[in-house]
Amino acid sequence: MKKNEAMKNWLKPARLIVLALVLLVVVFVARRALTPPPPPVVATAPVTVADIEDSVLATGTIGAFKQVSVGAQVTGEVKKLHVALGDKVEKGQLIAEIDALTQTNNLRNSEAALQSAQALLKAKQAALKQAELAAARLRELVAVDAGARADLEAAEATLTTSRADIAAQEAQIVQAQMAADTAKVNLGYTRVAAPMDGVVVAIVTEQGQTVNANQSAPTIIKLAKLDVMTVKAQISEADVPRVKPGMPVYFNLLGEPDRRYEVKLRAVEPGPTTIATDSTTTTSTSTTTSAVYYNGIFDVPNPENKLRINMTAQASIVLARAEKTLTVPSAALGAREGADRYRVRVQEEGGRIADRVVRIGLNNRVRAQVLDGLKEGEQVVTTEAAPAGSGNNQRRGGPPPF
Repeated sequence: MKKNEAMKNWLKPARLIVLALVLLVVVFVARRALTPPPPPVVATAPVTVADIEDSVLATGTIGAFKQVSVGAQVTGEVKKLHVALGDKVEKGQLIAEIDALTQTNNLRNSEAALQSAQALLKAKQAALKQAELAAARLRELVAVDAGARADLEAAEATLTTSRADIAAQEAQIVQAQMAADTAKVNLGYTRVAAPMDGVVVAIVTEQGQTVNANQSAPTIIKLAKLDVMTVKAQISEADVPRVKPGMPVYFNLLGEPDRRYEVKLRAVEPGPTTIATDSTTTTSTSTTTSAVYYNGIFDVPNPENKLRINMTAQASIVLARAEKTLTVPSAALGAREGADRYRVRVQEEGGRIADRVVRIGLNNRVRAQVLDGLKEGEQVVTTEAAPAGSGNNQRRGGPPPF
């Protein structure tokens, strides 16, 4: 009787529900313990054969290989301008004519002064001849006691004075000749000629304008040789130690991005070009943070005249280059294991992820050259996340060290 009552108490609905829940929990825990964890969610990329290079990016400005400012050395009005913007000129070709009236008058005055000095020299030479004859005659008379010695001494003094006058007059002739030559040169400066072959890239002084060479050297036109252009590309101070003259350089233009110009780096300027990037001023002090750049210089042939002054060039200076080599994304590189070795996670057959240490060569932070440890076609893990439903969807790992 008591056993039946005890069985009835155990078979009450509430206790059956509790017992069922306990059994479900036990089954769930058992399945969880016996079921292997799901594989991680990864993004992979294949090991491929490609060309790779390590380069320094620099932005430069195109200029003429040689450019001169053709100016006036005399003062006056520009009477005639013989060239127009864009004209090709040859060395010695007439560029402009400046009013030559003042220079012509100066030349005439100088030539007249020279002629006057030469005529005065002839008069002094005649006086010298007369003094020499008088002194010789008195010497003969004094020798036979027929003349006074005082008269001979006066004649000798006159002779010496005449000779000094001639020396002074000859010096004045030299000065007058130099003045005439200078006036002739100044007259020649009124005709401005091209100092070299080139193209007129700017006209600074128009026809009819007056130039004043007494205060400064006024520029009439700017002449440039455009068959070869020079690019000055700004290289940051962090990259300058790796850059050397003779390295390959390629660049393109903003207006022609698909065309690539390839040249060699000619030089790196020793002095920096400083560009202020940030200024902070307080009530007590003023500080300026500057980015320091150095100009890398390279020359570019310009037979088609497509390169123009002040164009912008997006240049890459090639530090190293490897062709048809195994490469992987730089994001696949994990912890550094040595001087040139990194840990890489590889997805093997069946989806299993395995760690592997590989040897890396060039690394341009986009792709890295594989020297040893991987084969073409293998899949390397670039990103890895926890499996869905695991309660942790954060990305594993971090950016590869460089």
